[in-house]
Amino acid sequence: MLLTGFIDIRILDILDILLVAVLLFELYRLLRGTVAINIFLGIVAIFLIWKVVDALQMELLSQFLGAFISVGFIALIVIFQPEIRQFLLALGTPNFLKKRKGKFLFWTINMKYEIELDIDPIILACQRMADAKEGALIVIAKQNELRQIRESGETLNAQISAPLIENLFYKNSPLHDGAMIIFNNEIKAAGCILPVSNNPDLPPRLGLRHRAAIGITEQSDSIAIVVSEQSGKISFCKEGERTTVQPAKLKVMLEEEFGNTQTIEPEEEVKEEVKEETSE
Repeated sequence: MLLTGFIDIRILDILDILLVAVLLFELYRLLRGTVAINIFLGIVAIFLIWKVVDALQMELLSQFLGAFISVGFIALIVIFQPEIRQFLLALGTPNFLKKRKGKFLFWTINMKYEIELDIDPIILACQRMADAKEGALIVIAKQNELRQIRESGETLNAQISAPLIENLFYKNSPLHDGAMIIFNNEIKAAGCILPVSNNPDLPPRLGLRHRAAIGITEQSDSIAIVVSEQSGKISFCKEGERTTVQPAKLKVMLEEEFGNTQTIEPEEEVKEEVKEETSE
């Protein structure tokens, strides 16, 4: 089917233009705020000039610009290597579809899944460490098992328990500086090294623990919990966003993430357990 006018335009041509516009817009959003955005805009300008020159049948200049763009494609892979890697990581994680409400083009994809998690020992350990101002970084993996991240630390494969979590993050423990990885309701590893977020919008005061927690949640579907060593505050990180929470709120948020329906009130129950153990 053709739309007759000054030029002949097919429906597929309109769709082609729209898809390219969406792709360019997503690339712009990905590169915005980085040095690479200037290179990207320069390349787009050269490409548009090449198309105009080609339409005007200026053969010599058209061949020159065409050769520059074709040879420069390899250079672009090198220049944009960090951005390309970030885009592919985002595309390959469930968060990419979750942020679009489970829709990709015209298809709706079911991203719901349930993972069992023993929440109470985590809440208890976090509250104790917050009261003692002991720093901690706990990552709870979902579909992405974080195998490479786990290999950077010490393998444990241990049952989740509050005393074990506290001991691993005790200041004199050799594993207290790294991250703890929990997957499939087990403490899989500790002392793990996480990727640090490069988000320029993060406050400068944030330490490496918080930046690492945000970084791992940017690149995977995992949840990260941070206990600040300076302030004793607890932070909940998901999809690159950080929220300061109380133990009661943390329990609710973990139950929403992992489908647990326990009815224990964390503030009252956890404090009672702490009092009982300190009195013994």
